[in-house]
Amino acid sequence: MKTLFKKSIIVLFVLLIAPITNYAQKFAYVDTEYILSLLPEYKSAQKKLDELAEQWQKEIDNKYEGIDKMYKEYQAEKVLLTADQQKQREEEIIAKEKDAKKFQQDKFGYEGELFKKRQELVKPIQDKIFEAIQKLAKDEGFDFIFDKSSDMTMLYSNAKYDKSDNVLTALGVAPTKEEKDKAKEKKNTEFPPDNDGVPPR
Repeated sequence: MKTLFKKSIIVLFVLLIAPITNYAQKFAYVDTEYILSLLPEYKSAQKKLDELAEQWQKEIDNKYEGIDKMYKEYQAEKVLLTADQQKQREEEIIAKEKDAKKFQQDKFGYEGELFKKRQELVKPIQDKIFEAIQKLAKDEGFDFIFDKSSDMTMLYSNAKYDKSDNVLTALGVAPTKEEKDKAKEKKNTEFPPDNDGVPPR
């Protein structure tokens, strides 16, 4: 989900690819991860997703604990069971395992419930950011706007071309300096640069 969003704004061509002219083209960049981390609505959406994931993971853990208990009981009683009884118990355990795996896939698999819930909660926020970036580009005459948090490596970036805070302002968000510094510090901790300043691949 996030990958698709990043790819959509790796390079923003204003007005669907600005015509090449003989004047100097204007560039800027934004950091969508930084922007998202400071949006209250994104924090709220992420909290809901984390709570859902935690709830479903507990249910999965309980299912596998039950299966483990069934298996141990079967092993302890196996010598006392007839061949038919053994087969029946084994089939019951296998059925429980299939049920647990299906539940896990339904919740966390590709296009599972968590994926769909993330689309429902996060995509509208990402769309608002994209629209704000487009408006910023048109209003300030930028030909290209790059996403610093995308897979595209930026070997060097001058902070004066960072328009992330402008996007936050356009979205009606005014984080304090402390909140901004905390968001940047958290990102640097999660994705520390190498000694040469180039982000790790």
